[in-house]
Amino acid sequence: MQVVMTNHLTLDGVMQAPGRPDEDTRGGFEHGGWAIPGNDEVMGRVMGEGMTRGGAILLGRRTYEDFHGFWPNQPDNRFTEVLNSATKYVASRTLEEPLEWSNSTLLEGDAADAVEDLRRQGEGSLALLGSGELARSLMARNLIDRYVLMIHPLVLGSGQRLFPDAGPPVPLQLVDSVTTTTGVLIGTYEPRSA
Repeated sequence: MQVVMTNHLTLDGVMQAPGRPDEDTRGGFEHGGWAIPGNDEVMGRVMGEGMTRGGAILLGRRTYEDFHGFWPNQPDNRFTEVLNSATKYVASRTLEEPLEWSNSTLLEGDAADAVEDLRRQGEGSLALLGSGELARSLMARNLIDRYVLMIHPLVLGSGQRLFPDAGPPVPLQLVDSVTTTTGVLIGTYEPRSA
């Protein structure tokens, strides 16, 4: 199974609260919703193509709770049925089974170990959405096979970043790119072999 991370990023690497002002205000973050102006038909098409490929979804606790509070209540959105019906694996130290959102399973033990086991078990993909803390733990173990980064032409100067300051180098190669009408670069990267 291939782990595919999909995230919105600013040019300075911020990934915190792209969708709504109240999405994640940790650390006094006041720029929530910064990615919304970048949405257009091109992004919708590219993200839609990714979702139609199927596969399971991987979420950290904070992203799971945010998605569960939002997506089941969006009946007119084309992504709702896909997200509701997909198998969802959730990494959390505080949640307990049974999880409320349909088709959701709590990963047991260390999240990176559990994801490594999932990678060995089968075919297809495991889509990691948002979930910065989980993403960083998987990057540290070289468990991400593909990065789909929507890089917005915006610098925020503060906020949670995807790539840690003290992290190891992650050599990547660009395998695909699409530019939206709003200037967002959707870059698809894979780890570069040494």
